[in-house]
Amino acid sequence: MPSEIDQARPDHVVEYVDNEMNNEQDFEMKTLVTFVALVTAATPAFSGSIAEPVYDTSEVVTEVFAPAPSFGGEWTGFYGGVQIGRLDVDGTGAADGDDLGFGVHAGYDHDFGSFVLGGELDHDVTGVDLGGATTVDNVTRLKLRAGYDIGRTLLYATAGVARLDTSIGSENGEFGGVGMAYQLTDQFVVGGEVLSHKFDDISGSGVDATATNLALRASFRF
Repeated sequence: MPSEIDQARPDHVVEYVDNEMNNEQDFEMKTLVTFVALVTAATPAFSGSIAEPVYDTSEVVTEVFAPAPSFGGEWTGFYGGVQIGRLDVDGTGAADGDDLGFGVHAGYDHDFGSFVLGGELDHDVTGVDLGGATTVDNVTRLKLRAGYDIGRTLLYATAGVARLDTSIGSENGEFGGVGMAYQLTDQFVVGGEVLSHKFDDISGSGVDATATNLALRASFRF
C-alpha cells in the first residue's frame, strides 16, 4: 500500500525514481557478469603458467669424444722387398768403377715404442768393372739395424757384415750406413739407404776396396 510520501509525490517524479533504480540494478548486473567472464577467461592462463614443464625425451643426444689421433707407426713384423741402386767401388790403383745394382731383401723389426730394432738379409746383383782388374758380380749383406720411430717414418742406422763376389774370388768385409723408411700404407713401405763398405785383400789378390751403395727400396710388411 503506498505511503503518504508516495501519495504526495507527483506521478512523473515517481516514474523518474523508478527508472533510476532500474538502471542502477542493470549496471550492477552487467558489472557482475563482466567480472565473472574475466575470471573464467583468466583461469586457464594462470593454471597453465604454474603447470610442471614437459620435456621431450624422445631424442637423447649423447656426446661422443673421438680418440686423439695417433701419430705413431707400427713397425713390428716381417717384411720383404726389392731395391735398386748404384754401387761405386774404389779399389787399389786403377781398380775403380761403378754400376747399377738390383736386389732383394727380407727382415724382421720389433717396435718397442719409439725405438725399433731389427735384422735383415739383402742381396744385390751388379756388374761393376774395376778397370779390367776384376768385376764385382754381387754383394750380400747381413744387417743389424736400429731406428727411431716418428710415426709412419722410421730413421735408422745399420751395420753388419758383407760378402763381395768378384771374378777373381770372394771376400768378406764390414759395412755401415743410414736409412729411412716411410709407410705409404700399413703394409707398403718405401725408403732409401746409403751404405759404406770396406774389403781388404780381395781373395788374396792384394786389391783392397771401399764401396758406397746408394739404393731406393720398396717393401711389403706382413
